[in-house]
Amino acid sequence: MKVQHHTQIPSEAVTMEGASKCHVRYLIGPLDLAPNFAMRQFTVEPGGCTPKHLHAYEHEIYILEGQGEALEGTISRPLIVGDVVYVAPDEVHQFRNTGDVPLIFLCLIPNSSNGKQVTVVPESPNNLSSCC
Repeated sequence: MKVQHHTQIPSEAVTMEGASKCHVRYLIGPLDLAPNFAMRQFTVEPGGCTPKHLHAYEHEIYILEGQGEALEGTISRPLIVGDVVYVAPDEVHQFRNTGDVPLIFLCLIPNSSNGKQVTVVPESPNNLSSCC
């Protein structure tokens, strides 16, 4: 069993193209020998975002703090504390902080996604502008 406070786990900048003011903590994952799921905690500072991207595996998201929006392709959906989000495989998505305090959320993914390709979706005049 692993019991650890989240602040004991290092926070790393998300360096993927399209990310801005975004950090992640890898709370539980393959290094913990978790057989099925990985749990990550993302912090998106005001005005920041995760990259707009897609991949062949699902996510489950739980909003802990702040407010923002989830983009499903070009459709924006508001997010507040307590909201849950299911992102289906191959669905274009992005999370943005629209508030004045950090947007913090848990993100669960299958451990089988480790090392799988993530495709960043470039911005164009036909879709919503990036957060940057």
